[in-house]
Amino acid sequence: MKIIPRDIPPRAAWTLEQGGIHPLLARLYAARGVIGMDELDDGLGKLLPPSGLKGIADAAVLLADAIAKQQKMVIVADYDCDGATACAVALRGLRLLGARHVDYLVPDRVADGYGLTPPISQRVKAMGADILITVDNGIASVEGVETANALGLKVLVTDHHLPAAQLPDAAVIVNPNQPGCTFESKSIAGVGVMFYVLLAVRAEMRARGVFTAGQPEPKLDKLLPLVALGTVADVVKLDANNRRLVAQGLKRIRAGVLPVGLASLFAAAVRKPEVATTFDFGFSLGPRINAAGRLADMTLGIECLVTDDAARADELAKQLDGINRERREIEGGMREQAMEIVDSMFDESEEPPPAICVFDPDFHEGVVGIVAGRIKDKLHRPTFVFASSQAVGKEHVLKGSGRSIPGFHLRDALDLVAKRHPGVLLRFGGHAMAAGCTIEEEHLDTFENALSQVAQEWLDAATLLRRLHTDGPLAPEYRRADMADTLQHVVWGQGFAPPVFSEEVEVVSQRLVGEKHLQLKLKHQGQPVDGIWFGRTEPLPSRVTLAFRLETDEWQGVRRVRFLVEGAEY
Repeated sequence: MKIIPRDIPPRAAWTLEQGGIHPLLARLYAARGVIGMDELDDGLGKLLPPSGLKGIADAAVLLADAIAKQQKMVIVADYDCDGATACAVALRGLRLLGARHVDYLVPDRVADGYGLTPPISQRVKAMGADILITVDNGIASVEGVETANALGLKVLVTDHHLPAAQLPDAAVIVNPNQPGCTFESKSIAGVGVMFYVLLAVRAEMRARGVFTAGQPEPKLDKLLPLVALGTVADVVKLDANNRRLVAQGLKRIRAGVLPVGLASLFAAAVRKPEVATTFDFGFSLGPRINAAGRLADMTLGIECLVTDDAARADELAKQLDGINRERREIEGGMREQAMEIVDSMFDESEEPPPAICVFDPDFHEGVVGIVAGRIKDKLHRPTFVFASSQAVGKEHVLKGSGRSIPGFHLRDALDLVAKRHPGVLLRFGGHAMAAGCTIEEEHLDTFENALSQVAQEWLDAATLLRRLHTDGPLAPEYRRADMADTLQHVVWGQGFAPPVFSEEVEVVSQRLVGEKHLQLKLKHQGQPVDGIWFGRTEPLPSRVTLAFRLETDEWQGVRRVRFLVEGAEY
């Protein structure tokens, strides 16, 4: 591993300090590309205007008309946390705006696959729908939209994924990544797109004079906690606009203004809403929602987010917590099994192969992506994990999920494999860092060899060297519990990385706890501090450069600062 301190533009850091930002935060923000105070203003008034989204005015007219005529609207969701929160935001928002006939349908990961397929369109029609609204999917659903059109449905596609060469023939498409859209935040999540559509619908209804003393204009800001959760859980880049959406959601949650389902999820995860952070979204609440889509039915997750019955919310949150525990058990067993397979591929003295491909008949398709991510993190190689499809009649079909490393565009790699070996990939799609594909089991070896060949061609020694970007040394005066609290309060996430400091320390003592974690007694600039390195079993030398996060640890009612170690260079 190579630890690389980030550059800190001195002028930007000075400007932020002059604006009243704490010196440490000014340094951290400047290193992440913030150059002025306006970028740190998280007020609602600073959000990008909805008008920048191509198609949003037409979407507002379509939905305002549907509400006025009390037409039946059905939302087609996705089975991840972004899709679930987007569905909940759409349901709650449309009802706040006066829609009385709005329902939803979420595809089953195994039986239906991803997105708006022709059978899903037929089911929507059978529900008596006039309007079909996709959230967090639809931009690639050419055939599904075609079927919906033939059935007389009007289709509104709201999505954020990258489009293919052919767009679906929907009545309206709202997607910042569609050709011709000038909306600056290309990284907005699916839930954010749907929230913006609702803002535009309200503006359209306001212009029509719909809101009166008898029907006051609804406050849509109560949806922001759900927008914040979906945005962080989908690991989209936290640009300035996304940070504002997340910050506004967190403010409301900390003030106790949140749906009862979210409150129940916080309780199930043993987290406190009053001190909520992006960490809670990404590592506590998001996984519990996602578990429903992986192992059960995402309807459970959506119902938890839309119910206003506290007792029902508690019951659903406990169910989701149980499913997540099961997911962790399955994942743990699969990870051990997968690592055994990987370890057999090369000797300890050898470098891992340029790309990793793992399959076992006992693997569960709902967690292949998580396991691929774990292997990728450990070996720093593009990794695909396959499981047998659980769909009826698809016994010899494998579903694979891949995770990549910086410098290796996974979706482009799959595209090249498909061109070189026509017919091997039945389906594929995704992004630079995460992608999925479906293959026949008999073609697994061909796929593995083809992916390794692409990796060999594209990857060099520099790309294969694991790099950890840090914020350099931590001044000893900032090694305090209140400073750790201040840092935790900030909206960190994808593209706006949480602070990791690095410098040489003295290792005074070290021991294993729980058989797989390294507990450390350190001297940081001559002063004692505790440290913990989760998942590390190998001992460290007496002097070592560590990369670490600053966090607090509570023991017998006393809060102390400790270093959460992320990596080492020695």
